[in-house]
Amino acid sequence: MIQAGRRTLMCVAAACAALASANALAQLAPSDAPRSVKGWRAVAVAGGLDQPWGMAWLPNGKLLVTSKKGRLHILNGSRFDNVPMEGLPEVFTGGQGGLLDIALHPADKANPRVYMTLSTGTSEANRTTLVQGVFDGKRVHSIKKIFQVQPDKSGGQHFGSRLLWLPDGSLLMSIGDGGNPPQRIGSMLARDQAQNLASHQGSILRLTDQGKPAAANPLAARDGALPEIWSYGHRNIQALARDAASGRVWATEHGPRGGDELNLIEGGGNYGWPLQSYGADYRTAEPVGVKVVPGMTGPKVAWVPSPAPSGLAYYTGMHFPQWRGSLFSGGLAAQDVRRVALDKDGNVTKQERLEIGKRVRDVKQGPDGYLYLLTDAADGQLLRIEPAK
Repeated sequence: MIQAGRRTLMCVAAACAALASANALAQLAPSDAPRSVKGWRAVAVAGGLDQPWGMAWLPNGKLLVTSKKGRLHILNGSRFDNVPMEGLPEVFTGGQGGLLDIALHPADKANPRVYMTLSTGTSEANRTTLVQGVFDGKRVHSIKKIFQVQPDKSGGQHFGSRLLWLPDGSLLMSIGDGGNPPQRIGSMLARDQAQNLASHQGSILRLTDQGKPAAANPLAARDGALPEIWSYGHRNIQALARDAASGRVWATEHGPRGGDELNLIEGGGNYGWPLQSYGADYRTAEPVGVKVVPGMTGPKVAWVPSPAPSGLAYYTGMHFPQWRGSLFSGGLAAQDVRRVALDKDGNVTKQERLEIGKRVRDVKQGPDGYLYLLTDAADGQLLRIEPAK
């Protein structure tokens, strides 16, 4: 399967279809937009951001925000100021590419190391890249590349990419599959790379803070597998979040036409794309794969139609006690935030919708216990969710 071509994948999908039909009870009922919920309001904190993408709080409580065209900003009161960056590689900004996520090393209390993902290269040969720099209070300097996705792809689709630190000091990094058909990487359709363990495309990687494969990655001993891969079979993960109490790692990813997913991520798991999916091909409207493939991990939620989820937070704050222990998923196409309530075992019990009316690119809980949103626009905003007065 590692080097399988398209013909092999189609044969596997056909065989699995018969098995899946006998296992129909394991299928989820796809979720449409849930009912709207009241009792909250969105307060504009600051604006003027050109397509903001990711955010991270400094140890002193100030907020850093990336924007897609290659700028870094810091929040000062009700305005954003530019942060100079020294040594940042040239950013490829075609299509979905740009300066993407940001995370700060959790062990650093002063002059923190800053980790950012970005697309680099050209329209003919590009990839998702991880860089590390140091923030000295005024600028980010000493920026260096510490990891690059292999193999290169072309076009401007499906770079991923979110970052999430684990308690052991390793760093998760999500990578998209490379693009929709007819996009190809080498001899394969790009989307088939998600089942190819000799490729980083369509996977979550687990790295050290120097960008090396983390110890004891679950697939590292498999013949032909890249040692950084932690999970695979993903299409285009746009959010990662962790529940510190249970240790559960959650991800949302874009399906094709329909079939966006909320997944509970476990190391070594195969999440099925493109053999297992609730979505349809953009060109043909035919289903992509089947909904259940034995041995592959299914989603906790499959959203049909697609809200285009981006940004995810696990809420532990005190401002909305009724929301504690819920996931909050931003929506680009849906222009909302979905609250996904969970029980103690990580099962989805309820969904509600916060109607924002703007494309939501990222969702994070701040140090003050409020939820913060970034809106995806040429004049993007930082919004704070507060109880309604």
